[in-house]
Amino acid sequence: RMGKKKLIAETGAGQHGVATATIAARFGMECKVFMGKEDVERQAPNVLRMKLLGAEVVPVTSGTATLKDAMNEALRYWVGESDDTFYVIGTVSGPHPYPMMVRNFQRVIGDEARKQIVACAGRMPDLLVACVGGGSNAMGLFYPFLDDPCAMLGIEAAGDGLDTPRHAASISGGSPGSLHGAMTYLLQSDEGQIHEAWSISAGLDYPGVGPEHALLHDLGRVRYAGVTDAEAVEAFQLLCKYEGIIPALESSHALAGAIREAARRPKDDVILVCLSGRGDKDLDHVVRYLKLET
Repeated sequence: RMGKKKLIAETGAGQHGVATATIAARFGMECKVFMGKEDVERQAPNVLRMKLLGAEVVPVTSGTATLKDAMNEALRYWVGESDDTFYVIGTVSGPHPYPMMVRNFQRVIGDEARKQIVACAGRMPDLLVACVGGGSNAMGLFYPFLDDPCAMLGIEAAGDGLDTPRHAASISGGSPGSLHGAMTYLLQSDEGQIHEAWSISAGLDYPGVGPEHALLHDLGRVRYAGVTDAEAVEAFQLLCKYEGIIPALESSHALAGAIREAARRPKDDVILVCLSGRGDKDLDHVVRYLKLET
């Protein structure tokens, strides 16, 4: 009805790229997915899935060759091809109305979690925890609970540590600025030049955060904290060992944050953690990080 024949998307971890490629295949539309060259190499299984679904994966080599640059190229392409192309943005960032649209679509996470946690625990959670890069899964979880007396914790990627330049914690270690059409918190110099973000997780190494997360931080409604690469990998291993679930490295950040918080809280507190993705895509990366033999 909109006259669009092509879909484009940007992706870091590849999950959103796979979702966009899937819907394009379902409706017989062309699909082009922009992905930083570094992330193409880190997330090979999802790249293969996108290609098998018929999508063209465009490796982006400019800048840091990661998520920010993939979004730059997607926006640039869309400006020139908007007559017949729809941009399916992958996070709660970018120009209005994208942050609002993505939040409203992603709230299915929180709507379903709300019903399920009451059925499982018999009451509302004391704490919600989700990882935050751009912040779509976290916003999807948090939004339906905003009017409830639940504490909320967004976990950013602290990389090698917030006291180093190698992290992706825009709220914990950034300052206000504008990027990709949104006013938010960014990793930037005093002159407004964007710094390189770093995380072991391809989906979290974005030097900004969705503007609604910035608002929730400023209002004090949601608390934001960092988890390092080492802490995330440790949580990854713990969930594999004790539950038989392989979490995405993005989700492992949230899990590490929840483990840390649980140690500070009463034992009968109900903590709800968003496992935003599966970790098959990250196995090779974790093996290399841990220097395990295969």
